[in-house]
Amino acid sequence: MRLIFTPILLLFAAITTNSQNKLPYYEIPQEAEEFTAGTVVSRMIDGLGFRYYWATDGLTEEDLEYKPSTEAKTAGETIDHVLSLSIVIKNAALKVPHKEVKSEMTFAEKRKATLENLKLASDIFRKSTDVSQHKIIFGEKEHPLWNAINGPIADATWHAGQLASFRRASGNPINSKINHFTGTVRQ
Repeated sequence: MRLIFTPILLLFAAITTNSQNKLPYYEIPQEAEEFTAGTVVSRMIDGLGFRYYWATDGLTEEDLEYKPSTEAKTAGETIDHVLSLSIVIKNAALKVPHKEVKSEMTFAEKRKATLENLKLASDIFRKSTDVSQHKIIFGEKEHPLWNAINGPIADATWHAGQLASFRRASGNPINSKINHFTGTVRQ
């Protein structure tokens, strides 16, 4: 009995651990049932999260070092920038002042933090009944949520596209089974 129970228990533990480590945005979450300002901002962030997930999935060290010209940033430096933008978006959702966090992180840690920041922000905005209360706060200066849309959300989406182009140029294109229109992955 013990010989049968132990492998089953280990399998269950492995499945549980794997599901806990699963990153958000493999696919875009189910859309909201109604259109509100909050659900629209949330969906914009979900689209960004999906694009970033796939633009960064399976990047190699060679991909991270790639840059299209000597003046350009590397893919790794672009990932650092998107992480910073995700913090601005998350802080606006949380209604807290932006504070840049500098720490040494691996690529996997940066990717995970970026995706989790975006998911948290999306979840908050989806439930928001008054998005005008969410501001980007830099020190004493407050900016309306409009600036989050044309600023860090649009900028991070732009950079997710750059990352997809960079990896294609370095010989590691994104998964051809993803569908950006539906936010799904074909099997």
